[in-house]
Amino acid sequence: MTATLKVPGATLHYDVRGAGPVLLCIPGGPADSGAFDSVKDLFAEHYTVVTYDPRGLSRSTFDGEPQDTGIAEFAEDAHLLLAAVTSEPAYVFGSSAGGLVGLELAARYPGQVRKVFAHEPPATYLLPDHDPAFTREVYDTYQAAGVMAAMGRFVTNAGLQDTSPPPSEPDPEAQAAMGRNMDFFLGHMWLPTAEHTVDTEKLAGQPLVIGIGEAAEGQLAYRAAVALAERLGIEPVAFSGDHGGFGSHPREFTERLREVLTSP
Repeated sequence: MTATLKVPGATLHYDVRGAGPVLLCIPGGPADSGAFDSVKDLFAEHYTVVTYDPRGLSRSTFDGEPQDTGIAEFAEDAHLLLAAVTSEPAYVFGSSAGGLVGLELAARYPGQVRKVFAHEPPATYLLPDHDPAFTREVYDTYQAAGVMAAMGRFVTNAGLQDTSPPPSEPDPEAQAAMGRNMDFFLGHMWLPTAEHTVDTEKLAGQPLVIGIGEAAEGQLAYRAAVALAERLGIEPVAFSGDHGGFGSHPREFTERLREVLTSP
């Protein structure tokens, strides 16, 4: 099923498939629901899978001009989307910054969440070598030199340049959507997301899993996820692949996810 949901200031585009407990999948950064294409049918063998484009990305549009949007706003949208599809607590899988959204959702609406799995949430403010000036540098590079220059700075700093799979050639429509998403991400999401801190006090004792990629050790998001797990007083759980392991190892990732969601 494909549908839309009107939320304050925007309209969300979402898809529902499968049967069983609801599993809400939240993409990170400039990604849309397509980030989960490799795993959504595997998830749907056991869950009612809800995937969606966050506001400002791809098919989820603002009522007017794009606005600066941070983790809190994205979490409110996730709350409204879950309320529209189920009255029961749901599992939540958030990738990268989507993991920060899932954790914020749990902090704000704990009764709505059965368990949150955050895969490499980039809580970089917890790292001893965190440099706030770098965040501003990426934004300023985007303003002065555009998307490619800014993403080049980010990818190098995050340690992703040697692990990202070679891009396939998208069709012109997909390429245009990708360009719009990157503009929104760098122009309206980057700074608000970087300023977000996880409310670990509200999350204390909640059913949470922090995932890390087995092949991502040393990368920025991996180190940030480990630091966040330590702050939360839980052990991070290793998954196949790197920061995007669910895309490169879909079957192994899905099986591991089922294990951690159903474990006490």
